[in-house]
Amino acid sequence: MKHCFKAEQWLPYPVEGVFAFFANPVHLPPLMPAWQDARIEEAVLKSPGAAPASTSGSQYRSSAAGTGTTMILSFRAIPRLPIRLNWHARITEFAWNDHFCDEQDRGPFAYWRHCHRVFSEVRDGVSGTLVRDELEYAFPGGPLGDIANALAGRAQIESIFKYRQEQTCKLMPKFLQMTGR
Repeated sequence: MKHCFKAEQWLPYPVEGVFAFFANPVHLPPLMPAWQDARIEEAVLKSPGAAPASTSGSQYRSSAAGTGTTMILSFRAIPRLPIRLNWHARITEFAWNDHFCDEQDRGPFAYWRHCHRVFSEVRDGVSGTLVRDELEYAFPGGPLGDIANALAGRAQIESIFKYRQEQTCKLMPKFLQMTGR
């Protein structure tokens, strides 16, 4: 059975910068918990074309993974175990400063589709970006996968996204400072 997970995070930065950060695959491993020791083993980037003119006046110099990009990511699924899993993913949708979606072609899940969406939002008079992660996933094993999800899988996904949000807060200012103009 497919399960849904959603997470949101507001950041006090312009949509163009936040989107550029998430669309660059080099940022994926540092957003994953250190115990997973994630690495990009292979990436074939497809250009998303030029970014549209900025509404905030800011431009960011960064690579982006457009529709058709494929990647193989390896990681540890269980802390302290030396076994690494390969995850073959593909970008299936990409719209500058709006959203992109990745899907698993091969890997640890029976199904995986993750969409990253960004929205301009003002909070307490501060312009920023709301990042919304929408995840649809299923563990292998049918009913046993559903039990695994209920026992620990969903909690692990929640923990990974919490870590991702903490890392985003740490890494985003450095990225914007290095790439903005």
